[in-house]
Amino acid sequence: MVPLLLGISLAAFALIRLAPGGPFDRERQVPPEIERQLNAKYHLDQPVWRQYLIYLGGLTRGDLGPSMRYRNHTVNDILAAGLPVSLTIGLLAFGLAVGLGVPLGFVTAIRRGRWPDQWGSLAALTAICVPTFVAGPVLVMVLGVKLRWFPVALWGSPWHLVLPVVTLGLYFAGRVARLMREGMLKTLPAEFIVTARAKGLSEGRIFWRHAFRLGVLPVVSYAGPLLADLLTGSFVVENLFQLPGLGVFMVNSSLNRDYTMVVGLVLLYAVMLLVLNLIVDVAYVWLDPRVRHE
Repeated sequence: MVPLLLGISLAAFALIRLAPGGPFDRERQVPPEIERQLNAKYHLDQPVWRQYLIYLGGLTRGDLGPSMRYRNHTVNDILAAGLPVSLTIGLLAFGLAVGLGVPLGFVTAIRRGRWPDQWGSLAALTAICVPTFVAGPVLVMVLGVKLRWFPVALWGSPWHLVLPVVTLGLYFAGRVARLMREGMLKTLPAEFIVTARAKGLSEGRIFWRHAFRLGVLPVVSYAGPLLADLLTGSFVVENLFQLPGLGVFMVNSSLNRDYTMVVGLVLLYAVMLLVLNLIVDVAYVWLDPRVRHE
């Protein structure tokens, strides 16, 4: 992980500097002396390779550097403020996606060709085809404005989480349902399932004890990147509901060329993705006995 994270940090560090513009281009016109002082403060007056070495030196101490856009704030401060919000919404949305998608995909697979399959597949496809920037405003208008069941914005009581979590979770629930259905449909015709039926095992035991563990593997593979994606924030949902998460910072920092903020967020996402993929690999060993034996 260490050499991989070094490579990711180097790529992010170089690419954001290759983009046109600089972190102070959108500032009002400042005298050249002040501009030189700003560049010296953030080491922008030095060669890129020396800037990267200085950044690595701070990284070894856990210091992601000062934000070039949000003055008097470090990247660590902004992550500490925004990460709990994104983690809360992401974990709840992930739970909703898996809690709805796995049962739906399981039922549509074991009832293939019947009405539960038809209606369940239609619901999953609808969830996939309706993006969050469409589902969110609809939920706000119906459940927030018309019925007044839930608050429509900001971060306060637990009721403020309902609409963002549902908006984010429903879209991924459709994807999880489709993956679960495809995994089960590939597993049910397998030889060991036929053998289990020949031995007289009940359908319920075959489905839950044998088929489910292998049918859920595509969902497990998808769950690692999905959870890393959700935990680092969603720009659309956070912007729509005015939530102080990391998704808004990622987009705004890219547009404003906040170099240190962009690299810090990329590294955060990379660490989450690598750790979660490691957990997925361990889960594979537990779910699929063939991995252990091979």
